[in-house]
Amino acid sequence: MSPTRGLRAGAAVLSLAVLLDSGIEHYRGSFENPAMVIAPTLALATLGMTAVEDRAAPYVFGAALAVGAAGVAFHSYNIGKRAGGFDMLNLFYAAPLGAPAALSLAGLFGLAAEHPDVAKPERVAPVAALALLGTAAEAGLLHFRGAFQNPFMFAPVTLPPIAAAATAASGISPLVAKAARPLLLGTALLGIAGPILHAYGIHRNMGGWRNWSQMILQGPPLPAPPAFLGIALAALGALPALERTR
Repeated sequence: MSPTRGLRAGAAVLSLAVLLDSGIEHYRGSFENPAMVIAPTLALATLGMTAVEDRAAPYVFGAALAVGAAGVAFHSYNIGKRAGGFDMLNLFYAAPLGAPAALSLAGLFGLAAEHPDVAKPERVAPVAALALLGTAAEAGLLHFRGAFQNPFMFAPVTLPPIAAAATAASGISPLVAKAARPLLLGTALLGIAGPILHAYGIHRNMGGWRNWSQMILQGPPLPAPPAFLGIALAALGALPALERTR
């Protein structure tokens, strides 16, 4: 996989995840704030731009990067204004602090794919590593809320950080880059297996899939785990060049 193809694939997966996740979560919030429609709309546009060559693509990707950052700021404000501020209860149940960052990542990876001369593999790798750490932290917070009642809930907070460390250090030597590959493939597999496990979690809730219209809103978020897949794809695209570096 070439670096450009990896970045485009990563941006596509992330934007699809944001489209579904923000659409579901903002629908659950009844789109109370008109700005809540921006994230899913822009995620859809970003997804479209990853599939075509268009002069508008850099502008769409740049908008996704900016709107995602604004979303993090807005969610932070939403948490901070509540009674208790940034206490654990609000971090558990208020607007998810790190979720909008996935839209920023989709935009960033899309922009990087448009400028391969700037987005060199040795630069992509540490960014992807940082993104994996942030996504693992978000998963850890929500799985801690769920008391890690299923042993599989430990997987997103163990493998991705190890993969992130190897990816960040992959520029040191080809051996480190080669060691990062199976870790990133495992992380990508988590992004595929996650929705299946979350679907099982919905099944276990009261009413299960027979009450799907409520359980999709209340159960484990189906579109969240593929963020690991998107980030891993971007990192995997950078590895071949780093594996050849001497």
